[in-house]
Amino acid sequence: MRRASSTLAPSFLSRALASSVSVPYHHRPLLQAALYGSGGGGGAYSRRADRRWFARLLDSPRAASLGIAGALFATSAASAALSGEVLAKEPPSPEVVPKEVVLYQYEACPFCNKVKAFLDYYDIPYKVVEVNPLSKKEIKWSDYKKVPILMVDGEQLVDSSDIIDKLDRKILPEKSAKPATKDDDNEENKWRRWVDNHLVHVLSPNIYRNTSEALESFDYITSNGNFSFTEKITVKYAGAAAMYFVSKKLKKKYNITDERAALYDAAETWVDALNGREFLGGSKPNLADLAVFGVLRPIRYLRSGRDMVEHTRIGEWYSRMESAVGESSRIKA
Repeated sequence: MRRASSTLAPSFLSRALASSVSVPYHHRPLLQAALYGSGGGGGAYSRRADRRWFARLLDSPRAASLGIAGALFATSAASAALSGEVLAKEPPSPEVVPKEVVLYQYEACPFCNKVKAFLDYYDIPYKVVEVNPLSKKEIKWSDYKKVPILMVDGEQLVDSSDIIDKLDRKILPEKSAKPATKDDDNEENKWRRWVDNHLVHVLSPNIYRNTSEALESFDYITSNGNFSFTEKITVKYAGAAAMYFVSKKLKKKYNITDERAALYDAAETWVDALNGREFLGGSKPNLADLAVFGVLRPIRYLRSGRDMVEHTRIGEWYSRMESAVGESSRIKA
């Protein structure tokens, strides 16, 4: 992925702040989608308080001068070589594999990436439809107006955690039939909730920590999202600038004083939860492992992700997860 010039960002930001150009009303849904438009467990971005905060943000003079922004998270187009022992995937038996799976998504959405981590690990082939966050024309047919939406043999599944739960029961009937111990169930579910209610909130202030990191993120978003040419230009520059300021607002909202320290603390908290095990699931990943990996995968090769691996103990677990999940099972168009 191209690294954005750090000298470009401050000059653009100054011009954006000095500009009197307002955000067109019909462009506002893009920033709204960026903040809470994705469906995840716990409804992290759809609370009424968030909507009120978003409305106040857009109505402020600062937000009006910045224009529209893009999606919440970004990733690097480069993929790292797998290191260490290559672990086998867990493909389900052919008779329970869905015949047609279609994921409606935003490429950089953390909740969409949770679903993709599950599909990739279980080697379930799936097609992807990239949704335009402005028009959402690709999901006009659905009453549910957030992503991810997963169509499984004609059945619509929504909300990332619910999607994973239903797929898990569908492809692993023996797992559903096997009575889980209370402790195992509580541990796995506890950490899945932690991903939705805490980890995702730590990431945004980190990837938009400064103007150069915000531009690095939006360089990927504009290259992979479903935008028109004009939207790409607006999203890359105005969006990066806007999200730089939004990230400061999020820091205050979630009581984050030092974004890197919060990210490192989250990584260390997860490693402590492993308690010496290869995975939270023991010798192989469970749903909590896949959730943490899915949410972190988009940022791994951004500066924030590189810093996280360099300054915490999470790197070894992440490498094991890369090996376990392996190549994407996405069907290329």
